[in-house]
Amino acid sequence: MSHRRVVVTGMGLLCGVGNTAPQIWEGLLSGKSGMAEITAFDLTGHSVRIAAEVKDFDPHAFVEKKEARKMGRFIHFAMAAAQEAMQHSGLKVTDETAENVGVHIGSGIGGFDVIEREHSAMLAGGPRKISPFFIPATIINLAAGHVSIKYGAKGPNEATATACTSSAHSIGDAFRIIQRGDADAMIAGGAEAAITPLSVGGFAAMKALSTRNDDPTHACRPFDKDRDGFVCGEGAGILILEELEFAKARGANILAEVIGYGMSGDAYHMTGMAPEGDGCRRAMQAALRVAGISADKIDYVNAHATSTPVGDSLESKAIENVFGEKALSHELLVSSTKSMTGHLLGGAGGLEAGITIMAMVNQIAPPTMNLDNVDPACRLNYVPNKPQSAKIDYALSNSFGFGGTNGSLVFKRWGAE
Repeated sequence: MSHRRVVVTGMGLLCGVGNTAPQIWEGLLSGKSGMAEITAFDLTGHSVRIAAEVKDFDPHAFVEKKEARKMGRFIHFAMAAAQEAMQHSGLKVTDETAENVGVHIGSGIGGFDVIEREHSAMLAGGPRKISPFFIPATIINLAAGHVSIKYGAKGPNEATATACTSSAHSIGDAFRIIQRGDADAMIAGGAEAAITPLSVGGFAAMKALSTRNDDPTHACRPFDKDRDGFVCGEGAGILILEELEFAKARGANILAEVIGYGMSGDAYHMTGMAPEGDGCRRAMQAALRVAGISADKIDYVNAHATSTPVGDSLESKAIENVFGEKALSHELLVSSTKSMTGHLLGGAGGLEAGITIMAMVNQIAPPTMNLDNVDPACRLNYVPNKPQSAKIDYALSNSFGFGGTNGSLVFKRWGAE
């Protein structure tokens, strides 16, 4: 069965490095770190004091004040990224197209900030102090809900909550929705706002976070032998996906084509990755199979690599196993932009899909920063510490999450052979 082709016509990105896609791209190429001491809450008693917070963000630039009070911070981020993406794409939802434009926005954690605030209000004053907007401000699908309301998108309306793979799965599922004809366009990606006392404290209790509190800009060190954990980030990444003929008919500027999407499950451990990165390998191979291309076509991989001692080396091994000599010869470029953005958890895949597309558009691989002493178990070209110009016609973006949930997306540069 032949499938409809799906293209990317716009993006909106937001993270600690910048509040728009162009700002983020410029920051990544200059090696800018979004990490600093946390300002969102009192750090008394916290062993981890650093994160990559979104800076100078005014939700009222995207949402009316009255409505903003009904939303968690992750929804504010989704609304901001969706607005940028819609403006970038030039997509207008009309009465004629509304039922064929959908929204698919995921989050790993959702409204943690609101949950913590309302719990405190209840403990202090009893149940009557709980806001009537508590539930809709926190649940994950309300990011997609609010975006659909703002733009009048009446097509498929969904949300994915698959930990750190959430927004990659949302983009992949939106790709499939368009392929099979259930929509002509989708606003897809993810958002996260998990820099809160309970969230940071919880990840710290797991020993998952870097404790380089005195040197935040160098704390996230993917593939480096001295890495000691990830750094929490926040923000959003939203893409506009359209069926090719629908995009052409309205004269859209096409950035890239989505050609592959693969998923897998580790079936191994609650938080740890399967030996040899087996689940990662199978997700990448599935994405390549859907794309209908051989592994040697891929020029760049935006790695999930979060800077954890085990995870980075297992993903690296999985990439070796998929790409073979092209990877080991250092011809394949692999980088982790989390070294600058921090880990957006459920928002990571959306942000990194956008970055991967910008790498193809600009023919530049962004660097892995803070890579001073490569772990001997990591044997690839990680684009250390400075960007690298290269021919990038096909690229892959990885996202992996707790519970062994894996997703890989393959993009083709528009105009590439």
